[in-house]
Amino acid sequence: MSTPIHFEEPARLSQQDFNQFADLSGDHNPIHVDPDYSSGTRFGATVSHGMLLFTKLRGCLHRHFPKHRLAEQQLMFPAPAYAEENLVIQVDSAPTQDKGPLSVATRILKADGSACLEGRCILEPDTGNAP
Repeated sequence: MSTPIHFEEPARLSQQDFNQFADLSGDHNPIHVDPDYSSGTRFGATVSHGMLLFTKLRGCLHRHFPKHRLAEQQLMFPAPAYAEENLVIQVDSAPTQDKGPLSVATRILKADGSACLEGRCILEPDTGNAP
């Protein structure tokens, strides 16, 4: 059995990140890219795409588990994340078999402790045969 894993990594997204992600994804919803429009919504400002938050999480997982590949993810986005907001990526796992899949609880937290992403990812050892 391996030992439990816990780590945290700071994160921050800018309006430019929102705009570039919109260009890459094709999701130009004004809630993400138009500050004037979004100022009149319940959010009061532009908010991150959920998948942009996941992309930050995915990069973090790759840095910490370079010999694993993402096999599955389950995600929820309970609160908005705003441009220039300080965030913390949190990853936790229970002890597992050393050579088997790793199930990790994932969160991206806002400064007030609320989550803007909650989920679980399954990481499998990368054998070099999978994409």
